[in-house]
Amino acid sequence: MIDVDGYRANVGIILCNDAAQVMWARRVGQDAWQFPQGGIADDEDPLQAMYRELWEETGLRPEHVSLLASTDSWLRYKLPRRLMRRNSEPRCVGQKQLWYLLRLESDETSFDLGVSNTPEFDHWKWVDYWYPADNVVFFKRRVYQCALAQLESSLPPRVSPAND
Repeated sequence: MIDVDGYRANVGIILCNDAAQVMWARRVGQDAWQFPQGGIADDEDPLQAMYRELWEETGLRPEHVSLLASTDSWLRYKLPRRLMRRNSEPRCVGQKQLWYLLRLESDETSFDLGVSNTPEFDHWKWVDYWYPADNVVFFKRRVYQCALAQLESSLPPRVSPAND
């Protein structure tokens, strides 16, 4: 779904653990890391798209997570000209995203990056909450900063391991 301004509707997923860290995933065959994200199909609402993308990109189901919060409005970024598809109509200039903060409720063995026929990611790790804002590709940084800032108050308090 591309709007009249050329922005493709999309969802972003910030998945946290009990240590208040977030899942950071590496794109297949690249040294490019990001949060799971993906487009919203014409027959989906954003929440349905979020759960579909969660499954396709991480192998997690709704029962593996709890929904903590979402951004209250669309966050937009423009693609660099070199990444815009020149011969497609309607022309996509960037993405508009609703972001969701989820907490992992299962153990890490629930992850399966290969559940899709075309996996997005080949590796993942836990990182500090604000790490992605400075380490995502440059054109997504402002959106990551805004999403993390809006959702930070819903981040659960850090649970220390018993041996801490």
